[in-house]
Amino acid sequence: MGAEKGTTKVTGARDGQPSRRGNGARERILAAADRLFACQGITATGMEQVAEEAPVSKRTLYAHFRTKSDLVLAHLQALASSGSTLEGVLTRADLDPRERILRLFDAPLAASPPADAPAVDPVAVRGCPFIDAAAEFPDPRNPIHVYAREQKLLMAQLVTELVTELGCAEPGPLAEQLVTLADGAASRAMVLNEPDYGRHARVAAEFLLERALAEAT
Repeated sequence: MGAEKGTTKVTGARDGQPSRRGNGARERILAAADRLFACQGITATGMEQVAEEAPVSKRTLYAHFRTKSDLVLAHLQALASSGSTLEGVLTRADLDPRERILRLFDAPLAASPPADAPAVDPVAVRGCPFIDAAAEFPDPRNPIHVYAREQKLLMAQLVTELVTELGCAEPGPLAEQLVTLADGAASRAMVLNEPDYGRHARVAAEFLLERALAEAT
């Protein structure tokens, strides 16, 4: 899980970069964590590697994030507020409710490789970061798992509101069907490294919406 603060020998940042707190250090740390967690997983990424990737000194890293769990939670919170996850499209005011739902099945974002990754490495397709985090921290009482669950519940709530706005009958069960399709498609796109895999689930989602709207008239 990475070196602990009490056992880490503090050194300067890589390549002579400033090691003082501030100067965008927190943002660089979160950006580095995003790249590393997406490409190699949370558990496989150590705090020292995050510091190298940022680049910041380990002292600066631990000044901003006392533990790795703190960093992981901040990483997930930043993703949630960025609008770049599956849930982000559901609040876009420039799209009508139906289009917001169907955009859940667009190609997921590709993970940016770490700075030291070989140029020939293929760019991996990202799945849902909240599902990934929950899988790496399976204890339902773990704060990281709790936060991931909250985001998945929020996703269902947002879709419920959208299908209610569309006038669909039984919006709750319909929303659960749609988010299950979206999460499943994102997970398979990641496993198969197939960016447009969501097209299969989108067909099913369109059928569910059309049937629900027809039943409402």
